[in-house]
Amino acid sequence: MRYVVGYTPNERGADAVALASAMARAQGADLDLVYVVDRSAPSLAPSLERSRVGAAEQKVLSVEREGLSLVPEGLEARFHDRPAESFAAGLIDAAVEYKAGLIVVGAASNGLFKRYSVGSVANALLHASPVPVALAPRGYRRTEPITRLTLAVGQRTGAEAAIGAAIKSAERRGVPLRLVSLVELDAEGDSGENINAAHIHANTVLTDASHRLPAGHTVNVEVAHGRTIEEAIDDLEWDDGEIMIVGSSRLAEKNKLFIGSTANKVLRALPVPMVVVPRDYEGVDSNPEL
Repeated sequence: MRYVVGYTPNERGADAVALASAMARAQGADLDLVYVVDRSAPSLAPSLERSRVGAAEQKVLSVEREGLSLVPEGLEARFHDRPAESFAAGLIDAAVEYKAGLIVVGAASNGLFKRYSVGSVANALLHASPVPVALAPRGYRRTEPITRLTLAVGQRTGAEAAIGAAIKSAERRGVPLRLVSLVELDAEGDSGENINAAHIHANTVLTDASHRLPAGHTVNVEVAHGRTIEEAIDDLEWDDGEIMIVGSSRLAEKNKLFIGSTANKVLRALPVPMVVVPRDYEGVDSNPEL
């Protein structure tokens, strides 16, 4: 299994490496740190045998040392300087070439709204990636194995792909899975009817999903309550080692991401990392997703 990590020599790059390490440690995945450079910049590869390298190549060597130094001992990691038209395009191309099951990036820009303010790279990935994208919140430095997965799901198109990905991921990692119904927040109209619909959803669809895990695997089913997404997210309890999974919007093309309005609101209120799963995603045969 391989994870593509979008690396830049700054805080966002460190956030991405930490999250990728925490997720990889739970199942022994290898990391591919991808540093995207302008197509006109010289590549590092032809210069490995030279005794003297240019300033641009020295910079890439420095970025490589810094990036790999952030990977905890015991994890396999490779560094790639990859020319591309854009950072997002370079990461997507790398994920396809390496048959990676996940792209990991630091999501935060310079915004001050809670811990997430989606930057241009993360935004581009959330509209075009053919594989799941993991977003690390600002300042994420935890590298210990993740401790729980939470799937937040409503009844919109894309829910089944997210449910399947969460179940497979929890089973492979051997970590507890929490299934949270967002039906109350998805719906419009009478609040009492919405709450009732959310509990029916939790007691049928999500409970049935929980039975797809092996006997003895810890699964909890909950309903997210609140007048707003922010209230609902704040009302839920979160572990330090938790990851939240959501499905892509129904507006997405098949097997691609598009983060919808509900998921975008969840992201901005969330205190833990988030993974977005493409609509109808079935994973890479040789490298299962997440």
